[in-house]
Amino acid sequence: MIQSLLIANRGEIACRIIRTARALGIRTVAVYSDADARALHVREADEAVHIGASPVRESYLAGDRIIAAALACKVEAIHPGYGFLSENAQFAQAVLDAGLVWVGPSPTSITAMGLKDAAKSLMQAAGVPTTPGYLGEDQSLDRLAAEADAIGYPVLIKAVAGGGGKGMRKVDFAADFAQALLSCQREATSSFGNAHVLLEKWVTNPRHIEVQIFGDTHGNVVHLFERDCSAQRRHQKVIEEAPASGMDEATRQALCAAAVRAAKAVDYVGAGTIEFIADGSEGLRADRIWFMEMNTRLQVEHPVTEEITGQDLVEWQLRVASGEPLPKRQEELAIDGWAIEARLYAEDPAKGFLPSIGRLDTFDLGDAYRIDTGVEQGADVSPHYDPMIAKVIAHGKDREAARRSLAASLADTVIWPVKTNAGFLVKLLDHPDFVAAKIDTGLIERAGPALLPPGSPSIEALEEAASALVPANGLSGFRLNALPQREARFLLDATPISVRVSAGAQPGKALETVLIAQQGQVWELSPWRHHGSGGTASGDGAIVSPMPGRIIAVDVAQGDSVAKGQKLVTLEAMKMEHSLTAPFDGIVRELNAVEGGQVSEGAMLARIEKVQGDV
Repeated sequence: MIQSLLIANRGEIACRIIRTARALGIRTVAVYSDADARALHVREADEAVHIGASPVRESYLAGDRIIAAALACKVEAIHPGYGFLSENAQFAQAVLDAGLVWVGPSPTSITAMGLKDAAKSLMQAAGVPTTPGYLGEDQSLDRLAAEADAIGYPVLIKAVAGGGGKGMRKVDFAADFAQALLSCQREATSSFGNAHVLLEKWVTNPRHIEVQIFGDTHGNVVHLFERDCSAQRRHQKVIEEAPASGMDEATRQALCAAAVRAAKAVDYVGAGTIEFIADGSEGLRADRIWFMEMNTRLQVEHPVTEEITGQDLVEWQLRVASGEPLPKRQEELAIDGWAIEARLYAEDPAKGFLPSIGRLDTFDLGDAYRIDTGVEQGADVSPHYDPMIAKVIAHGKDREAARRSLAASLADTVIWPVKTNAGFLVKLLDHPDFVAAKIDTGLIERAGPALLPPGSPSIEALEEAASALVPANGLSGFRLNALPQREARFLLDATPISVRVSAGAQPGKALETVLIAQQGQVWELSPWRHHGSGGTASGDGAIVSPMPGRIIAVDVAQGDSVAKGQKLVTLEAMKMEHSLTAPFDGIVRELNAVEGGQVSEGAMLARIEKVQGDV
């Protein structure tokens, strides 16, 4: 067994790997950037090495620095986690060339499956069914547009080196193809350094079904059943579950057998996931499920597989990397119950899911069955990295038991002042279609505003919180046999409101602020007097940067006429593109955004002046 391990990652997955390594008696070394100097994974590891500045290219993507740290700390192996360098064949080879053990598949396997077009061709040769589409080398706009016309709209543009929903766009109409392609290529270049794309036919009622596979150096390959990752927003997985609802045993056997064939076709060693797209319009059928891609690493959603099989997949990785055979044979693996995982993001659903950054002054995830996280109360959510701050996992005897457990856990979540999607997740878990397992990748988009949590707490919760802010002797007037009441002004998340309050029970014990938590949503209520006039001007046409980031596109010029909702500037932050749009019809009177420029939070990028007569 490996005795020492460097984890070439950060956050939740680094903490997850450390937990298993510690149980196995393996010494761990963490690496960290400037932004992560006080991070949880740094403190939990036996040792930690600083590898560079906060931007990922200067730290977590700096493979030479990571290998140097491993050699300096005299570790035996490197575990890449997921993301960053986990599917980088050149880095994997460099690790091996340095005389270290690579906890992952061979560079050859990574290369074979790393590009979606090459992987699809390989799978076709191995007899694994693939989605109809275009895999050609000609990447000109004319050729790609012509191929899209031939496939028939809607089509899906996918970066061949992509993952995590980045570099992926669904296009419904030919008129939108060129702009979608440009955005897709730009995001793919930024995220993966490769603008090459493929095209696929958009599948009706698509369900995203994936199979966990595992191989060892002794020629054994097994599957650990399937997961359903169909609940997605903008091609990003939001909720994952195992097993997949509606999967009969015959279809399961056919699907999992195809996944094992796919793994064997590239002599796969270690943890991997074979991803399939299923046409769910007539239920799950083996002849309506096609290979999409293979992820040559551990997946974010691996906990649901662990929960239904009782296996520790990180332990499997470390044992296989040590040269041991797989811990279980196929006939020894079985499904026990149901597991569902929700990805808790630092983002604000009320503002178009814009990432939220800052200090986690309050971070309480309640009594969840399982929590995988890389942050704690007092930690900072950085703009430099992915906004996922935790994975909340539930396990039950069946799907409904797991669903109820997870929804209850998320409803009890209290996180402040960073905004999260907890309330959105509760709404999604309780949506009638999710409850009935009528899920496909378009569910969230179809449900739309119905999944957005309420913008304010209930009147009863407001009145109770407001009363706690008012001293018992701070009210005038009274009602017989009742606490005195009056209308008082407060600020709810900086918005002025008027609330009927009764005096608190303890004179002189009034609080400065109160947090109101309901169904995963959190608001701060504070007395009006603490904020002077309070509030900020709105509707003045100022377009400000919501967070630090890089301007990657400016679509208007000073003096241009713009319509409400028209895209003005595209900002890249927290590994995603964010479009800033015109708040109303008007004229671009001021433009400070420059393509390629770095901007800070609150920087004014443009100012739109309303056209005369607009209201």
